[in-house]
Amino acid sequence: MLLVGLTGGIGSGKTAVSDLLGQLGAGVIDTDLISHQITATNGKAIPAIRHEFGPEFINNDGALDRPKMRALVFAQPEARKTLEVITHPLIRQEAVKQAEELSKAGVPYLVFAVPLLIESKGWQNLVDYLVVVDCPEEVQIERVMHRNNLSREEVKKILAAQTSRQERLACANAVIENQGSPDQLASQVRQLNQKILQIQKDLLSSS
Repeated sequence: MLLVGLTGGIGSGKTAVSDLLGQLGAGVIDTDLISHQITATNGKAIPAIRHEFGPEFINNDGALDRPKMRALVFAQPEARKTLEVITHPLIRQEAVKQAEELSKAGVPYLVFAVPLLIESKGWQNLVDYLVVVDCPEEVQIERVMHRNNLSREEVKKILAAQTSRQERLACANAVIENQGSPDQLASQVRQLNQKILQIQKDLLSSS
């Protein structure tokens, strides 16, 4: 089965693209969603986070205090590494579990939506075909400011910590331009789906 990687900078519209691919029949594994699940109330990562960072990083409801942790990891790179050591194995474990379940359900191909796919060589080596969702940086900034109620400076810090737009595009097998209307995006995704299905068909016929 073809393993498709889907990535893009914050605010590029990865979720919109993965949702559309899911509606077209693809099996979608969203690692950002998994990350939120394992750091939600009583999530699998919470005990280790409490142990490593202290109870002040856990809300009263038992979930990760995301704004406080975001501020810490941007101020201290070592804190980011510690958090990743805790969360990445749990994310990978759940992603593999979901992939196995979707494969058994008979989906035509799998999509791993991974925000930091380019930064993580493990994910990049796993996928067969890499799709990058792209838009101008100013569009990203405006979207994230509106969606997350963050300042321009905060969004720029997040962008600076991610792989550059140029590096992502250089790694892509396919690019979805997401700066137009929802209909334009849906049209591109339909074309992408057909292309992936054809690649999958060619793989099966040559095996």
